Amino acid sequence: MSLSKVCLVIGAGDATGGAVARRFAREGYTVCATRRSLDKLQPLLEQIRIEGGLAHGFGSDARKEDEVIALVEHIETQIGPIEVLVFNIGANSPNSILTETARRYTKMWEMACLAGFLTGREVAKRMVARADATSDAPSRQGVAHKGSIIFTGATASLRGSAHFAGFSGGKMALRALAQSMARELGPLGVHVAHTIIDGAIDTEFIRTMFPERYALKAQDGILNPDHIADAYWMLHRQPRDAWTHELDLRPYMERF
Repeated sequence: MSLSKVCLVIGAGDATGGAVARRFAREGYTVCATRRSLDKLQPLLEQIRIEGGLAHGFGSDARKEDEVIALVEHIETQIGPIEVLVFNIGANSPNSILTETARRYTKMWEMACLAGFLTGREVAKRMVARADATSDAPSRQGVAHKGSIIFTGATASLRGSAHFAGFSGGKMALRALAQSMARELGPLGVHVAHTIIDGAIDTEFIRTMFPERYALKAQDGILNPDHIADAYWMLHRQPRDAWTHELDLRPYMERF
């Protein structure tokens, strides 16, 4: 088993999730990254290893309880204790309420919220069970910080825009889950945080589909994934007497 602590990134895509994985790897964490397709993870895993980090990739569907349980069990027994969980599944698929289907709506909720519940529950069980005396995680005033669970939210976590009924429903539910978990797990040494990423992110999708928006990159008008990752690292390193539960990140020109 690796002696280093593990950062588990659920939904390690090409933007935020991948940047978070690289950031924690640079800090000495063994990264366990997941996507539904293991093949799509290979460039990220190779980059982390080239930079001197440790990384493991898993093809996993976070909506399936048995797969989540098996994933967490494997990591904890074969790789190392999970100190950080970052849940970063998007689930954004806009559609008119007039043509939305129950199947699509349910799938978005499963991806945005149910998957967060399953992974959050399984990792929290492990974190809470760790004895304070054996934890080498950062501590303040003798109380061990047993781990951090960070859920990635969006503008839809706060309001439902036209054509985003399914996405906003799932993201608002994820926010409520994060609030409940924070209130229960905080006193037990687990930092639960929810981020609101409000704005376009520097991705190939934005560059291709929204070139006018992407052009704002030169003016710092879209979010840099590496800077989002810096904020996630900051959240994990906070002392327990000054924990942030909800953090919103947006370009200076974004309306809110």
